[in-house]
Amino acid sequence: MAKDEKPKQEQKPAQAQKQAPKKEAAAKKEAAPKSDAPQLPAPPARLAIYYREKVVPELMQKFAYKTVMQVPRLRKITLNMGVGETTTDKKTLDNALADMTRIAGQKPVVTKARRSIANFKVRAGFPVGCMVTLRGARMYEFFDRLVNIAMPRIRDFRGVSNRAFDGRGNYSLGFKEQIIFPEIDYDKIDTLRGMNIAITTTAKTDDEARALLAAFRFPFKH
Repeated sequence: MAKDEKPKQEQKPAQAQKQAPKKEAAAKKEAAPKSDAPQLPAPPARLAIYYREKVVPELMQKFAYKTVMQVPRLRKITLNMGVGETTTDKKTLDNALADMTRIAGQKPVVTKARRSIANFKVRAGFPVGCMVTLRGARMYEFFDRLVNIAMPRIRDFRGVSNRAFDGRGNYSLGFKEQIIFPEIDYDKIDTLRGMNIAITTTAKTDDEARALLAAFRFPFKH
């Protein structure tokens, strides 16, 4: 073997030495201590507590329910915002989605036309708006803001109809402007948009549903 030639076996330790620091660093990274602190669950929504402590006893007394399970409750709230024929401009739909996300605190889904409408130049499958369904804590948080913050901001507001029930204990209402919600900045919107809100309950009758909403201080007209 020539003097200037190095045997291959002499190069292996040098390579191992170069790789050693990387392996040690990787081992230290993997061995980094993890936090064992338990993640605390989010506190219940204010109206969820109010329902349990105030609404349930009130309705049990009023309707003489035998068990708590018979007391009607809010099941879900669905928000629907339409943009109609203006969806030819994708930016309009994007802005509606952004408004709905701010209002609901949850990402909405795009709604599409079920059939073609020639007068409005809308084809079946054409995006015509967006919607979001809220349940649990987000539902109660939204309902709280709707009743105690958004509705009082409506100009000349005198309450909502107490007849907008569907016969199965569900209630619907609509608003012409999304700016009644404080999450929407008037100076940053592209246009005013209305929305429909459907409140689904477990009530078996409209009277029970009306009493449920009234117990939450829902502003019905007198």
